Amino acid sequence: MNSANRSPNVTRVGVYVDAFNVYYRARKVCGRGTAGWRWVDLAGLAMDLINPRIWPNPQLARFAYCTAPRDRAGDPSSLADQQTYIGALRTHTPIAVITDGKYVPRPKTGVLLDRDGKSPRRVVSPGVAALPTWLSAEEVAGPDGQTELLVSVSTFEEKGSDVNVASHLLIDVLTDQVDAAIVLSNDSDLRFPLEQARLHVPVATVNPGAGATASDLRSDCDDGVGRHWWRRLRAADYQSHQLPDRVGVFAKPAGW
Repeated sequence: MNSANRSPNVTRVGVYVDAFNVYYRARKVCGRGTAGWRWVDLAGLAMDLINPRIWPNPQLARFAYCTAPRDRAGDPSSLADQQTYIGALRTHTPIAVITDGKYVPRPKTGVLLDRDGKSPRRVVSPGVAALPTWLSAEEVAGPDGQTELLVSVSTFEEKGSDVNVASHLLIDVLTDQVDAAIVLSNDSDLRFPLEQARLHVPVATVNPGAGATASDLRSDCDDGVGRHWWRRLRAADYQSHQLPDRVGVFAKPAGW
């Protein structure tokens, strides 16, 4: 629908989801081993956040879900569950556009931390002779002068979702596909595209976790065209916006 044939009383809303950013913050808020939040209807959740006095008669016009196939050796269930969820999203919200980035292994090096307490602490080396033979570590001087342990680990990184969110957002805004936008992410790398989008349409920035919203994503509600707003999600937001247990041929995975 373009500006020539749309109803002037409708606010066409685009919803843009940074999937991994949402997932890991939701998991922290809701609890990793807790059921009842993963099978979330993100489009419905986003639209229910809208105050119609700010954005009158909102209607979902675009829904972009930016993710990456979670394909890890030895963990086939993660990819299968992810594909099931994406299939359910597509079926439940037919206008959904799924854009994939990459999920790749990355070696990383850093100082060994003790995570037993409330906040991680840097581990002081007990001496090379006291280290277990299986632990490959190098002694290094820490910032306070104590000797610490430098170790390497293998991890996975999602690449490209933030760029894809920004691309969908700006393309839709600049080609007049939406009258307002909701971005679900707390990734500060989105600062510039959000600033540019606010010059053209009202933008809502939804922090998917209970922690502080990144300062780079904040602004004034009257910047640009105005009527911007911000929101942080709680566990109840996810739990109260769940897809049906079966969506077409897709069934909610056990434990979700």
